[in-house]
Amino acid sequence: MRLLCAMRSVRGNLAVLTAISAASAALPLHAQVSLTGAGATFPAPIYQKWFNQYQSIGHVQINYQAIGSGGGIKSVSEGTVDFGASDAPLTDQQLENYKQKHGGHAVLLFPTVLGAAVPSYNIPGVKEALNFTPEALAGIYLGTITKWNDKAIASANPGVKLPNLDIVVLHRSEGSGTTYCWTDYLSKISPAWKSKVGKNTSVDWPVGLGAKGNDGVAGLLKQQQGAIGYIELIYAVNNNIAYGKVKNASGDFVKADLASVTAAAAALKEMPADFRVSITNENGPGAYPISTFTWLLVPSSWSDQSKKNAMVGFLKWAITSGQSSVESLQYAKLPASVVTKEQAQINLIK
Repeated sequence: MRLLCAMRSVRGNLAVLTAISAASAALPLHAQVSLTGAGATFPAPIYQKWFNQYQSIGHVQINYQAIGSGGGIKSVSEGTVDFGASDAPLTDQQLENYKQKHGGHAVLLFPTVLGAAVPSYNIPGVKEALNFTPEALAGIYLGTITKWNDKAIASANPGVKLPNLDIVVLHRSEGSGTTYCWTDYLSKISPAWKSKVGKNTSVDWPVGLGAKGNDGVAGLLKQQQGAIGYIELIYAVNNNIAYGKVKNASGDFVKADLASVTAAAAALKEMPADFRVSITNENGPGAYPISTFTWLLVPSSWSDQSKKNAMVGFLKWAITSGQSSVESLQYAKLPASVVTKEQAQINLIK
């Protein structure tokens, strides 16, 4: 009798296991695809948030290294990553170099969010948001303004007790899109800067100390009294570092925030078809003058169709649903007109 009961129990368990197996087979299987990317530190906080959010939505594992825009451009061009990221729009030469390396296929630029490079500082006893004129910022980075109480700074900040303290200039040490944004701005407002230094992801700095990444500059700012450095807005906010207002092309001192960055984008007359555009020093009411788009750099041709589909799916999500989470990290949303143009460009990815 015990043997008979045991046999019945085994048959019952087998039936249950068979039913579970059949039910499992009927469930849809979501094979997770992996993508690798590298580049800009400027948008890294929102990218990491997006990649975590999208993993459960699109079943895509996206690994991203924030190595700077220069590294992102190089990595995607050499084909060592699936996509790159940059705060600097690619040059004609960089686009042509990519085509030559990839059988005539192009790399496409997709704006993802807007942000701001802010003049952040560590001045003992000064907690106010200082006013910076274009002339003062250019002079500081050219090395012609060397003290915090210089009249070029003091005259724009009446009532603020600025110390007779040396200015320690900080900048990025690697190829950086934030550097491109900063030097693009300085080149527009200072003929001396334009002729002596110019704009690029890396430049020959007249003065200063270098640090790697927005987080590296932020860390050095917190340690070094008298320092000034340019960092993306979220890094100043997250590290509780003071940052100033900048006089824009309309003559107003404007502090970087969602509204002022959005105003800079709104002042843009038309977005080029290839999305390569600069919005620094835009002449619009309330526009923050050191604002920029940031771009994903995506190959137009993919040999692995599962990866292509994963990249396309992420892009479609990022420029639509993903925009709902950007403002919590101090980035500004893409204008609706730009999203429409990007949706059309996504169809070029094959």
